[in-house]
Order: sequence, then structure tokens, then C-alpha cells
Amino acid sequence: MDRPGFDLIAFDGDDTLWHNERSYRHARERFRRLLSSAGVDLSDDEIEACVNRTELENIDYYGYGVSSFTLSLIETAIDLTGGRVGGSDLAGLIELAKEMLSEEIELFESARGALAALSATHPLMLITKGDLLHQTSKLERSGLQPFFKYVEVVSHKTPRVYASILARHGVDPERFLMIGNSLRSDVLPVIEIGARAVHVPAALSWAHEHADVPEEAKDRFIELPSLESLAELVASLESPASSSSARK
Repeated sequence: MDRPGFDLIAFDGDDTLWHNERSYRHARERFRRLLSSAGVDLSDDEIEACVNRTELENIDYYGYGVSSFTLSLIETAIDLTGGRVGGSDLAGLIELAKEMLSEEIELFESARGALAALSATHPLMLITKGDLLHQTSKLERSGLQPFFKYVEVVSHKTPRVYASILARHGVDPERFLMIGNSLRSDVLPVIEIGARAVHVPAALSWAHEHADVPEEAKDRFIELPSLESLAELVASLESPASSSSARK
């Protein structure tokens, strides 16, 4: 096809369309209070480092999401208390997980408007990582499901995963645009397969999602402060002048 444009536009969910990380921040604070009551004499930073280390070690086993996070908290509690953590404390962590899994979904201010505008002109896909049941539940409760033609819940966001999704849907990477808050998950792997991305930083994000972008990759993505002007940006990227300039 000669016309410039995107055949598919995809969005991340957590901390791109709706708030997510702040729930984990609250949970970590409650976890620190639990450890303190159990006699663990460590600073907040030391506990945070232990939780992060355990989470990263467990990603290959449990993937991402609340269930993985809770198992990592339980493991950390057992390690830091030398196995002395009580059953009631562990039950409290399980209850915390249930609260996180069922809490109200709060959209970012411009999310609905951006999806409404773009879904009128393009097929949209949600590409989010985490637990299938939780992510699909969040999408349903968000009220945004009607805007998406496709939904992909994945365990990891790697170049291979993105390439597989595009191949399955018959989309050329050059005609694919990804929008998300994570450089590590939503930008770098997309750039690597030859597609383009829009980075919308979140005020709160997990440290693991931070990444450095190579200089040669910086012309493959654009950063926006919010989703408010996303439709206008997409229109400008699809204009013949923009397409011609990008090929030079």
C-alpha cells in the first residue's frame, strides 16, 4: 500500500490507560508495617531492595501481576523473619492480594477520549502483561473494552512476542504503533522489530520498567506527557509529509 499510516495501533493497560503502580506502592507500605510488627529491623530501602530482588528472580517462574507479587512478598517475609512469620500475617498478605485484584479501576484523564478518537479510524489492540483473568477483568471493569478490536495478555513483552502477535494478525511492523508508559516493555522491543512507539511516562512506575534508549533508536519513538494529544500526533505521523521525512 502506498498510503502512509498504521494498520494497527496498540496500547498498554497498566499505568498507561489506568492507574496501577500506586496500588503496589500501598501494598509495599503495608508489607513493611507487617515486617516491623514481626520484629524485622531493616530500613524501608533495605526491605524494598529485598522485595525487588525476589520479584525479579521470580519473574521467570510466575510472570507479572498481583499473584506473582504476592508470592514474592510471602517469600520475602519468610526469608527476612527466618521462617518466623505467622500464619495470620501470611493470611493478611493473601487478603491484600484479593483487595488488589478487585479494587476499582481509575482511568487516566485522557484515556477514554484518546481511545474513542483513534478507534474511529484504526483497529486498536490492548497488549498487556500479567495474569489473564485479572487483566481481562480490569479491561471489562474499565469500560474501555468496546474500543478494542483485539486483546493480547502476555507473560512477557519481548521482540519475539511482539513479532509473533503482528505475524498472527498479518501486520507489517512498519505499519504498527505501540503506546505505553514503559521504555523497557512498550518501546525498546517494539523499536527492535522495526515498529514505532509513543512513550507516555507515568508519574509512578516500577523501577524494573526503567531503561536507557540507545541513541540510534531515539528517532523511532516520540514521548508525550499524556494521552490528550495522542490522536493529533498519530494524524501527524500518518501525514504524507511526515512519512516522506521519516524515509529520508
